[in-house]
Amino acid sequence: MSLFRQLWLAVILVTLTSFIGSFAASVLSTRSYLEQQLHRKNIDSANSLALSISQLSKDPVTIGLQVAALFDSGQYESISITSPDGKVVAERVHDRIDTSVPEWFSDLLPIHADAGRAQISDNWMQFGVIKVMSHSRLAHQALWEQAETLIIGFLIAGILSGLIGMMILRGIKRPLAAMVSQAEAITERRFLTISEPRIPELRTIARATNDMVRRLHNRVIEETSRLEILNKQMNHDSVTGLANRNYFLSRLGEIVEGDDTAPTGAQNGSLLLIRLNNLEEINQKLGRTETNSLLAQVGSLINSIAEEASDLDPSDQLTARMNGSDFVLLIPNTDNASQFASRLTAELTALLSQMGGDVTDFCHIGAVRYQREGKLSELLANADAALATAEGMGRNAWYVIAAQSDHPSTAAAANIGDWRHIFSGALDEDRFKLDFHSVIGPTGEQLHQEAVIRMQAQRDGGWLDARDFISIAARLNFTGPLDLAVVRHAIQSLKLSSDELAVNLSVETIVAWEFRNKLVDLLSQHSDLCHRLWVDVPEYGAFRKFEAFHDFCRTFKKLGCRIGMNHFGHHFTELQKLTDLGLDYVKVDAGFVHGISQNKENKKFLKGLCDVAHRIGIIVIATGVQTEAERKTIIKLGHDGVTGPGVE
Repeated sequence: MSLFRQLWLAVILVTLTSFIGSFAASVLSTRSYLEQQLHRKNIDSANSLALSISQLSKDPVTIGLQVAALFDSGQYESISITSPDGKVVAERVHDRIDTSVPEWFSDLLPIHADAGRAQISDNWMQFGVIKVMSHSRLAHQALWEQAETLIIGFLIAGILSGLIGMMILRGIKRPLAAMVSQAEAITERRFLTISEPRIPELRTIARATNDMVRRLHNRVIEETSRLEILNKQMNHDSVTGLANRNYFLSRLGEIVEGDDTAPTGAQNGSLLLIRLNNLEEINQKLGRTETNSLLAQVGSLINSIAEEASDLDPSDQLTARMNGSDFVLLIPNTDNASQFASRLTAELTALLSQMGGDVTDFCHIGAVRYQREGKLSELLANADAALATAEGMGRNAWYVIAAQSDHPSTAAAANIGDWRHIFSGALDEDRFKLDFHSVIGPTGEQLHQEAVIRMQAQRDGGWLDARDFISIAARLNFTGPLDLAVVRHAIQSLKLSSDELAVNLSVETIVAWEFRNKLVDLLSQHSDLCHRLWVDVPEYGAFRKFEAFHDFCRTFKKLGCRIGMNHFGHHFTELQKLTDLGLDYVKVDAGFVHGISQNKENKKFLKGLCDVAHRIGIIVIATGVQTEAERKTIIKLGHDGVTGPGVE
């Protein structure tokens, strides 16, 4: 029985006990009073009648008239006069009086009053004894009316007591409900504090739990800050804040030499290699502090250009400082490298002049087009060749090499107008299917299957990988219908097997209420399958549309789905925001995993990431695992699952 039911039962029992006790005491007291009053009345009536008869002649008529005068008042049950020898001189007995008193009440509470007795004298001689008995039915009537009044009064008092009890219990229930919500939030890995109630006992408990939540939250924030510092030290240049050489090459390899388990990302783009000239001369003229400030502004300029150019697909955008004078910029989904090279050259030379430097030959830029599934070594060699060509062209020159791909993308074969028809036709005819990739645990058990969508652009044609059309679908606002198709096929797969299945949704879908509501309606129709469905959203989009993602988590967790975040690790400073979402898992970006068996610094970072995530109950899965050595290293670092080419 719940606490509130017990409290209600206690209120009801106390009220009933008080009512029954008070009612019994009042009724019994009233009955005793009525019995006493009847007895006194009997005595007074007997004495009065005896005195009256004693003063009159004792003939039967006179005596009969006196007795009748008193008896006819209707309040007496019997009046009799008995001579000393036991002979009845006169007697009147009243028939039963009809009242509204139930028989059970009279039987339950009988009223017994002793008869009044008095002697009648005749010239100093005893004439007889008069006996007067008042009718108890009238007393019962009075007692019944008193009982009715008490019942009504106690009912009113009971109702008032119930209302007061309800108000008191509601005052208790409100802080208790808040404490229950706080406990549930903790189990869901959300750090929720509540206002302290006015009830001293509950205030003590609430204060203790709030302190516990704050300490846990602060520990997560402290650990997050420590890991963020470690991440910056490992993967970022201390002067410019851009990625360092090792991190850049790892991410570039993942982007360019991507595999089937990484369906997202740009299919192509441009790589710009930027070299600053005469840094030693600039350092001598400006000084170390001013030179570092110049380099920081160069990094900020390159980063701002990258962000402006990568609104549609920022996940592949990269900026890095390769060494003291070399910078690199990777821009996805663009073939206009000349425009960016020209802009960078102009803004870099203008920046130097603003800093007071008078070096005329400040920078050279080499640019090359890249194609996904190309060769990283060839791409870097082409970029070096382009930079060398630019350096031979004169001061502040740039040069672009249009790289050729041995495997042109199917996506590049159609223009935007064609793609609209392709998507519309594929959606109308449901030309989609799912490819599945295993996500396994530390001991080799399968955690779930990761579903990746594939599309048939033409009837009876080949099947396109997701990376061939996802970025184009985002440009054309087709991500919502595509995600609906993914979830429909996922539901069909769940019906046919007992495995758990993970799907990836785009941030555009969770922001668009129309498609998100359609997803909710679809999953609501298959609520028995939702507990086997894992749903994740890219990290960048989740933080960019955080309020929509927060509402998405709350809605889909109510359906029973497990909610996660993929490509995780680039917004680690905002990890504390995730404590209120109740996330079930995160999938670490493959850039942190690539070459992990030889990267000691990344090992520290990923180990700390696992510790923080586990502290708030989040499962950590590593993606893009390519070798057995990487898999073993990842498991030793505390990851709960791995996926990638080396796991298939």
